Amino acid sequence: MKKNRIAFACSAALLFVSLSQARGEDPPQWKDLFNGKDLTGWANVNTDEDTWSVRDGLLVCTGHPIGVMRSEKQYENFLLHIEWRHMEAGGNSGVFGWSAGSVPEGRNLPTGLEVQMLELDWVNQHPMKDGSKPPIAYVHGELFGAGGMTTVPDNPRGTRSKSIENRCKGKGEWNVYDVVFVDGVVKLAVNGKFVNGVSQASVKKGYLCLESEGAEIHFRNIRILELPPGVTSEEQTAPVVGD
Repeated sequence: MKKNRIAFACSAALLFVSLSQARGEDPPQWKDLFNGKDLTGWANVNTDEDTWSVRDGLLVCTGHPIGVMRSEKQYENFLLHIEWRHMEAGGNSGVFGWSAGSVPEGRNLPTGLEVQMLELDWVNQHPMKDGSKPPIAYVHGELFGAGGMTTVPDNPRGTRSKSIENRCKGKGEWNVYDVVFVDGVVKLAVNGKFVNGVSQASVKKGYLCLESEGAEIHFRNIRILELPPGVTSEEQTAPVVGD
């Protein structure tokens, strides 16, 4: 059943591209969300001015303070390609989809669907209550609704969905995430293989947010391919915020 849902989401995206070409329409195109020069297209939500910068064509996040930077526009159905590497052992970060563009008072992070980005050594620094180490797949590539968003996990770990295979690399090495966001369904491929997913997200349209969470992380090649909208109610749409 899980494989069928992955195949459906990906096949739907490919079918739309094929139909557009058959009708003589311009097919949807991948668009860069980061131009490699500056932070055009992004808005700081609740971090410092120097939390985010551009260095040697890379988007660099210091990790301090904890918070997010958001896209200037909302997205509903889309494919996301993003490459990242942690520069510190045990580094923590993530990308939020279908997210609120603001953070409530008293919190650091917004409501949204978080795609977890954790460096492999995180498991060594965060033992279980009984002293044992959690499996790596518990933490890298986890998917979960944050801040009140609800989902149905493919591979449950409580309300979260864990990766079914360890595929993330260690400190200083680049990881590739390809993520399908379609009609409340999210499927994550880690370094070339689909390993996780959730469905029935309570919000299906919102902002993309990049997370600062205590450790330096670099991003590159952030690209999006927008797909047709679905039947999404006002309750399933994040509130629009100004710049």
